[in-house]
Amino acid sequence: RRIFSTDFKREAIHLTQRPDMTVTQAARDLGIGLSTLQRWLREAKGQGDAAFPGLGRQNLTPEQEEIRRLRKEVEILREEREILKKATAFFAKQSR
Repeated sequence: RRIFSTDFKREAIHLTQRPDMTVTQAARDLGIGLSTLQRWLREAKGQGDAAFPGLGRQNLTPEQEEIRRLRKEVEILREEREILKKATAFFAKQSR
């Protein structure tokens, strides 16, 4: 999978805003898929300057960050609970 820099994405979007350029033509000229360029356009329109943070990092609101942290914590707790269940069953079998 190819990775494109933030600058490349912003330039591609800027290219599509020229009056003599269509989105299809810009995608072909840049050597990228039409759906890729359309997705970049949607992201830029929806997120504005926050689009394309780079290196897979997302600009999350504090609430979204808290939800992400809590989901991770819940997953860890579930794994720990499963380990404890297995250990309890093991020790119960040993004590008989």
